[in-house]
Amino acid sequence: MTSKNLLVELFVEELPPKALKKLGDVFATTLLKSLQSRELAASVSSVTGYASPRRLAAHISNVAAVAPNREVVEKLMPVSVAIGANNKPTDALRKRLAKIGRETLADLWPNAVEGSDSLFIQSDGKVDAVYSRSMAKGTSLQVGLEAAIEEALSALPIPKVMTYQLADGWSSVNFVRPAHKLVALHGADVVPISVLGLDAGRETQGHRFEAANPIVAIRDAGSYAEQMESEGAVIAGFAARRAEIEKQLKAAAAKEGLLPIEDDALLDEVTALVERPNVLSCRFEPEFLDVPQECLILTMKANQKYFPLLDAAGKLTHKFLVVSNIRPADPSAVIGGNERVVRPRLADAKFFFDQDRKKSLMDRIPGLARVVYHNKLGTQGERVERVAALARAIGEKLGGDALANAADRAAVLAKADLLTDMVGEFPELQGIMGRYYALHDGESADVADAIEDHYKPRFAGDELPRGDVGLCVALADKLQTLADMFGIGQLPTGDKDPFALRRHALGMLRMLIERDLALDLAWLFGAAKLVEAKVIEQLSEFIYERLAGSLREQGYSVLEVDAVVGLCPQRLGDIPKRLAAVRAFAALPEAASLAAANKRVGNILKKAEGAVAAQVDPALLKEAAEIALNKALDSVKPAADAAFERGDYTASLQALAALKAPVDSFFDGVMVNAEDAQLRANRFGLLATLHQAMNRVADLSRLSA
Repeated sequence: MTSKNLLVELFVEELPPKALKKLGDVFATTLLKSLQSRELAASVSSVTGYASPRRLAAHISNVAAVAPNREVVEKLMPVSVAIGANNKPTDALRKRLAKIGRETLADLWPNAVEGSDSLFIQSDGKVDAVYSRSMAKGTSLQVGLEAAIEEALSALPIPKVMTYQLADGWSSVNFVRPAHKLVALHGADVVPISVLGLDAGRETQGHRFEAANPIVAIRDAGSYAEQMESEGAVIAGFAARRAEIEKQLKAAAAKEGLLPIEDDALLDEVTALVERPNVLSCRFEPEFLDVPQECLILTMKANQKYFPLLDAAGKLTHKFLVVSNIRPADPSAVIGGNERVVRPRLADAKFFFDQDRKKSLMDRIPGLARVVYHNKLGTQGERVERVAALARAIGEKLGGDALANAADRAAVLAKADLLTDMVGEFPELQGIMGRYYALHDGESADVADAIEDHYKPRFAGDELPRGDVGLCVALADKLQTLADMFGIGQLPTGDKDPFALRRHALGMLRMLIERDLALDLAWLFGAAKLVEAKVIEQLSEFIYERLAGSLREQGYSVLEVDAVVGLCPQRLGDIPKRLAAVRAFAALPEAASLAAANKRVGNILKKAEGAVAAQVDPALLKEAAEIALNKALDSVKPAADAAFERGDYTASLQALAALKAPVDSFFDGVMVNAEDAQLRANRFGLLATLHQAMNRVADLSRLSA
């Protein structure tokens, strides 16, 4: 049967803009998969999704009117139950056949063939059984498409559905928005289906105001996109509409000699708000530029969906672009309207900025004592005191009194902007506004920068704090959050992490590693006043798990990561050098043998009774192989240890290559578990010395397959 292209469109009231792209993608892909599962769409069929503010649609190639018939084989029952001693079907088989509408086959046994239906005997792997074979009629497109659309609608990621009445006034349906029309075309033919109380046809609606005809009759599945644009004044495809907006934005900005702000999320949202985009250039009064540009940009983007224009240096100008949904011959009314609308928003921002500067950040700090941070952890004021104490300790450790004092000052002021009008209106500006207000109050640039930067890194790939003061406060803020939450048992579970503890841990790790900070994890825990052993163990495990996952994402192998992280190194700034050393060591010809030997040594020492000291009495060495190994250790270990102490981990590990031959000889010729207790203890001490020498940089046994 000849295949044709299929078009399905659901015309609805305005869909939620932030979800539109995903709704369109899920609708189209689910519809294709559902039709393929019913063998109505071919494996080579392709789907093109369409999504605009008022429609979800999909065009699918190579769709059949009827799915091919298919053979159905069903196991009925074992032969011992189905066939009697006289080779006649039993009552049990007859009842089973009657149940599936094949009772006449029993009368034809053993030559049970009737048209395309038959019975046969086949082993199921354990016993012989009677099977039925029949040809199931292929699903029609009418039946299959209706079910496929229902599946696609059920799969849509809708956070909240609406219940609305149908035209009859009695029936009601649930969907994200009320649906008004359904188009279903197989080639040029309407597929007579009904979904959401709508009967399918070929008519849809175009643009609310600018369509050539209010009703667009789609000729066939292939003409949908062209007709919607030419007759309906709608660019139906999300990607095509987005590309058109982006092109117009760049062209309009170039005319002004400026650059539009880059914001993919805003571009997606605006694409979901218009069907016929028309970019227009607008402006506001230059005096508003006295307000920090972050405030103006945020209010224009968040409240008005405008695209601010920047100069070559990235500084905000008094011009902006608006994406209109209409294309009037004279756009002056649209431009003027948008300029009038934005003015009160900018005036509000200016008012907040002016009012906030009348009170210093330091004067706002007492107010934090009235803001609850957590019912088990007290107020924001109490939390600020803990963070400031930790920031001071970190600053003193890294840079002495000067850094400690600056870090303490910045930490005390860091949360004060939470009580400002601007941050109350735009929480996204916390820290950013704190920096502006700190500079206005006369604070040093280092302290002001630290107030903004203590939230960094906010997400994967975000920049780290720009200075040492910001680094101290950011590290203290994240570590204190982890310490507080773990201290009260608020650990992340599964995919739930309401306090963003995973993000805090990864941010802390990035600062310690990328800035190579001379801070041990144990010291940091102590500075954060962590004393309970269970909490320290849980937090350590959590941090090392995040570290291992992050390193694997960066391209290090599982073996390399396990070897380094398995030792739980306290100074995380050394991690990159340790990994590089392990990678270089693994490339040595001696590596595999030494890793296997190290694993063997570890297993032997685990079986020892009590703790084994890494001490050797040369006088008790009897066998030539153990004498040679001890001599090799006396030569290699000092060099490896010296390289380790100066931070040359690659040289430290590579020095161990000289141990391969004596280690191999030892295991070939020496019985570790000697009968003589003194001799046995000395050999355990020799192995403990070897184990200690080999596992300072990384647990080399993890490199053994």
